[in-house]
Amino acid sequence: MKKKELEMALQSLEVFDNPKVNLEQYPTPSVIASDILFSAYAAGDIAGRRVADLGCGTGIFAIGAYLLGAESVTAFDIDADALRIAERNSVSKGCEIEFVKCNINEVSGSFDTVLMNPPFGSQNKHADRPFLSKAMGIADSVYSIHMACTLDYIEKTAEAAGRTVASHKTYKYEIPHTFSFHSKARKSVDVTAVNIR
Repeated sequence: MKKKELEMALQSLEVFDNPKVNLEQYPTPSVIASDILFSAYAAGDIAGRRVADLGCGTGIFAIGAYLLGAESVTAFDIDADALRIAERNSVSKGCEIEFVKCNINEVSGSFDTVLMNPPFGSQNKHADRPFLSKAMGIADSVYSIHMACTLDYIEKTAEAAGRTVASHKTYKYEIPHTFSFHSKARKSVDVTAVNIR
């Protein structure tokens, strides 16, 4: 599958129908997700690997990993509504993915790769920290999206865990008008996608 084909497949996925503000449920842009997935694929972290998607939302990373040849994909989320959409998306793309409803602290297992777009911490400060800690505890390679301004913190956190940020890339992340407190039709924020090894 070519990158553009993957992007188009991910772009057609169903998104949140009733996003929850406390979970910071924003759809991951397909152009960003496909770029991260192809970077992971090129690094040997997808095809034939055991992949987990933490806080999977509507399943974009889990589905992308399956389409790129992951040996197995397990997707975790605390929200039953999001998981129902993710399961529908999975079926629509012919994917076999295990979906697990649980809190991030209850996630268990051993994986080769974690892909995730955790909460940025805009509503609940440091909401991404337990995701980062869990990901590093269960997988050899972690691909994760964070606010660009937190890169120094991410690098220090990885170092404290005996890991390193092997690479990072900055993107413009478009956030559509989703909640009542949003004053603009669309807002663009700088995010960084890190690969921790």
